[in-house]
Amino acid sequence: MASVFKRGGKNNRGGYWYVSWFDHSGRRRSKCAKTTDKATAEQIARKLETEAAKRREGLIDPRQEAFAREAKRPIAELVAEYKAKLVANGRTERYIAEAIGYVERIAKAEGIGTATELTAERVAHYAAQLSDQGKSARTMQAVIGAAKSFTKWLVKCGKLPRDPLAGVSKPSPASDRKYRRRMLLPDEWPLLRAATVAGPQRYGLTGAERALLYQSAIQTGLRASELRSLTRRSVVFNATQPYIRLEAAHAKNGKAASQQIDQALAELLRAHVANKLPTAALFALPHITNLARMIRDDLEAARKAWIDEANDDVEEVNRRQQSDFLAVAHHDGRVLDFHSLRHTCGAWLALSGMHVKTVQSVMRHSTITLTMDAYGHLLPGAEAEAADRLGEMISLTARIDDAEENIVRMTGTDGQSAQRLAQQLGREMGPKPASPCEGNWARLVVADGDQALIDSEKPSRIAPLEHAVRLGTMVSPLAAPLAQLAEQLTLNQ
Repeated sequence: MASVFKRGGKNNRGGYWYVSWFDHSGRRRSKCAKTTDKATAEQIARKLETEAAKRREGLIDPRQEAFAREAKRPIAELVAEYKAKLVANGRTERYIAEAIGYVERIAKAEGIGTATELTAERVAHYAAQLSDQGKSARTMQAVIGAAKSFTKWLVKCGKLPRDPLAGVSKPSPASDRKYRRRMLLPDEWPLLRAATVAGPQRYGLTGAERALLYQSAIQTGLRASELRSLTRRSVVFNATQPYIRLEAAHAKNGKAASQQIDQALAELLRAHVANKLPTAALFALPHITNLARMIRDDLEAARKAWIDEANDDVEEVNRRQQSDFLAVAHHDGRVLDFHSLRHTCGAWLALSGMHVKTVQSVMRHSTITLTMDAYGHLLPGAEAEAADRLGEMISLTARIDDAEENIVRMTGTDGQSAQRLAQQLGREMGPKPASPCEGNWARLVVADGDQALIDSEKPSRIAPLEHAVRLGTMVSPLAAPLAQLAEQLTLNQ
């Protein structure tokens, strides 16, 4: 039963009335009616009591009421809560600034005041404007991705009943890439390093410091923001293999990493930090916009020195001037900037023949697909090796089929009978061959002593024959021809 009352007793006779009632969950609630008229307060109390009864009976959905309340809130308040969630999750400052900035720009450009106004049509309209402005597919992907993450959070937190951007797809950067990076060629690095060391101070770094920075970036694959976070104590010299330690708070994926380096780079870094405090920055990197300018200036100096070496040969000078060697931008549109040093790390690993899983680990890619998409085309001989292995498997299958035909011809039995006979001989005269229960890999002995593994869900058809050969003497009349056949198959492999 709802009731009305005043607080403050006789001293508040002219004050507001309060109402008290039980909500749909059975909890007693009270609130100020904000009226000095008792009859009005009683009407408010009866209304609240009636609504509570309807909720208990399922006539009013409390979730829909919550959605309605959230729909009236300004989107700026929701964005502020979303930002707090990103901070609590340990996202980097750069990530938060970009994610929140994209959502705020969409809201401002499209005149969005509440979350319910953030529709797929308005986001698509904003993306179309970006396209008209010449923005790349990668930029539009980042903008749409930020908006989709925001609406997913709204649904998860009960602020929207459904995701309005669930059907919106992000464009593929590969379809319209405006900015394509190139790697630094292995032959370019010695010349770049020499020109950098001999060059003047640029953006607060000496030539030797810049060369050491470039070398560290190539060998570790760290990003500019990650290199900026490193301190003197980030470099571990006394380990069996020296490494650079990256804290999780500064990693793009939010995971700590230890990037190993060779002894030569470790000694250079040791001399570099000899007079630095443990908390001092490892490298005094300039602003992000000047990093690309810095390495391009050094690359242009290296190219100029390389061309000047051929001054006495006019034809050679013309050839070098027309080539892409040490050029900031290649004729195919690929350019070199500071982030290209990370790309160089992965590319050189792939070119050196490193296993793709090793490349993924060094580059700290989330999936092997990302690694293969970026560097799979650089893996030397991968297609040829695959073709050779397929050919070996085809040849092996043909030899097994020939074995069955020979067994039928010699024994007068079908393939299944010959198989059962060979298995019986193996059971009678030696250890039991590998079965599916002992593993799905059946081993085949080949002539050169290596072992080829065939993945199979049933025992290898040739395994019992191989056992018979190794056992030696057989008592069955069919033992000799079977043993000769198995030996022939083994040697042919």
